[in-house]
Amino acid sequence: MTELAALIREEIARDGPLRFSRYMELALYHAKHGYYRRGRDPFGKSGDFYTAEQVQPVFGILVAERIRGLLRECGEFGEAMVVELGAGRAEMAEAFAGFRYVPVEIGDALPQRIRGCVFSNEFFDALPVEVAICRGGAFRELRVGWSGERFTWVEAGPVDAEMEAYIQRYTAPREDGNIVEVNREALRWMERVASRLERGLVVTIDYGYTARESARFPRGTLMSYRRHRAAEDVLQDPGERDITAHVCFTALEEHGKRCGLEPVRLETLARTLLDAGEADAFAAALGSGDAADQTRRRLQLKTLLFGMGEPFRTLIQQKG
Repeated sequence: MTELAALIREEIARDGPLRFSRYMELALYHAKHGYYRRGRDPFGKSGDFYTAEQVQPVFGILVAERIRGLLRECGEFGEAMVVELGAGRAEMAEAFAGFRYVPVEIGDALPQRIRGCVFSNEFFDALPVEVAICRGGAFRELRVGWSGERFTWVEAGPVDAEMEAYIQRYTAPREDGNIVEVNREALRWMERVASRLERGLVVTIDYGYTARESARFPRGTLMSYRRHRAAEDVLQDPGERDITAHVCFTALEEHGKRCGLEPVRLETLARTLLDAGEADAFAAALGSGDAADQTRRRLQLKTLLFGMGEPFRTLIQQKG
């Protein structure tokens, strides 16, 4: 048993079954043993997964160009700031070199005043979520317990009023046994961003669904990743594997609007990249290097457009 698993088991023994959001928070962000805090690089070939940001430099060039164009459209460019949520290895820093670039991780404070763009790529899918299951037409919370030398799901009492409101607003009607995730932390981040953004854009890239599309996931969307293999068991080896949940873009869009962020559009990542490359037919992204470099960049562009371009979406919001 890992040190983190022992710590979680002790907390369960002391306090009873944990909310999944607490389990996920410890598994990913525990100060010493969390998946993203251990000092081991989880990205790339030798890690557990790739993100679009690893498809560099093409991804960075195109996203930065799209943000420049959007900022010009809303009249906010000049000394614009780009705040990146969940910057990780700061692979976008070079692409955003023309802006005042500020990387922000979970636990960091946002700049007090932001004029420009708040950008994220695969940030919201890694925020801790709560989980509920439909029983007899009502939802009951699923928590994490310990039994038979392993972590297990435990059906607890009815969901609280806030979870119930989220489920009713952002998920399609459910049948008995269906599972949903409630991402309250995503809504809190929307509130924080909206309170600090004076004028500009929020550009969110992630994989997810709209409220209407949530019916496609009757068993929820939680997944774990290790050594480039996906698994539905998210209770195994806490701290040793990534855990994600699809993003409900309807929740981000509607809650953002309540906080003062006006929706501009929700589109596929492919559409975002195509719009970015339209002006120069992708010449900037494909570069002017030698034949090997151009071939590598063309493969990167193909991966982005046809491998990630449809499953991933871009939500664009603005303020001011």
